[in-house]
Amino acid sequence: MTFISILLALLIEQLKPLRADNPIYTQIQTLADKIEASFNAGKVKHGRLGWWIVIGSLTLPTALIYWLCLRLNPIAALLWNVLIVYLTLGFRRYSHYFTSIQLALSSGDEDTARRYLAEWTHLDTTGMEVSEISRLAVERSLIATHRNVFGVFFWFLMPVGPACAVMYRAAEYLSRAWNEPEHMKNEEFGIYAAKVFYWIDWVPARLTAVAFAVVGNFEDAVYSWRNYADRWSDELVGIILSAGGGALGVRLGEPEEKAMVLQADATAVDIDSLELESQPGAEASPRALQSAVGLVWRALLLWMLLLLLLSFAVWI
Repeated sequence: MTFISILLALLIEQLKPLRADNPIYTQIQTLADKIEASFNAGKVKHGRLGWWIVIGSLTLPTALIYWLCLRLNPIAALLWNVLIVYLTLGFRRYSHYFTSIQLALSSGDEDTARRYLAEWTHLDTTGMEVSEISRLAVERSLIATHRNVFGVFFWFLMPVGPACAVMYRAAEYLSRAWNEPEHMKNEEFGIYAAKVFYWIDWVPARLTAVAFAVVGNFEDAVYSWRNYADRWSDELVGIILSAGGGALGVRLGEPEEKAMVLQADATAVDIDSLELESQPGAEASPRALQSAVGLVWRALLLWMLLLLLLSFAVWI
């Protein structure tokens, strides 16, 4: 049932992708904003209480409906699974930005590529070079694919899969909504959301990195993962991007600069005097975007193959 649910949801999403501004997501965002406004008194404990209220209000009804569907009819449970995977999956949700950037760069229209990248990442892309546009687009696509696809796959395989998938996507959203906005960056309210999502995503992030390594350049992926992942400020992002960059043969992120600052702070050494081994791989280019598409599709096929084998083993 799990394999069929994911396969059907993927096929439906290919035909009719769910928009990022769909009513269900809008309601969840409204709920998160209301909880933050009502409970944020500047303490971590308030963020913890708010997190459990949001997660509980979303996962408990999902689990209850799934249980009722199982009692009613297996087909009803299958349909509920497909609906939940479709709502939590995001394989095509942001792909239009990536595709538009890729087409713009291919035609030499850098201004259009900068505009789409700014809309997608909310960064200032004024005067950004082609290599920087390509790098950021690849990075964003790898992280979005993990959090909207592979992370959902992992948690959907857990007991009461639909509720776990909803929990993962809601936890990922809260970790961003309560920490990344400018007015929330210095608030203690979002600390718990960030910490709990770190542990929720601890295993899925590493499985995604393994998948990238298996379907890409394995040696460079593993080498970059082992030697550069901890140089990112976000460990999980570092694991995915270092392995993904190594698998693609492309340098992603700016981990050397962070490592140099850390070493300078620890040893009181002038940053300019430090020399660190650079990451393996070439500078990002428009061709890297096409390579990233191939990497993601191969990783998706690997996950589906493993899931099919697992389902067959359970059936046997």
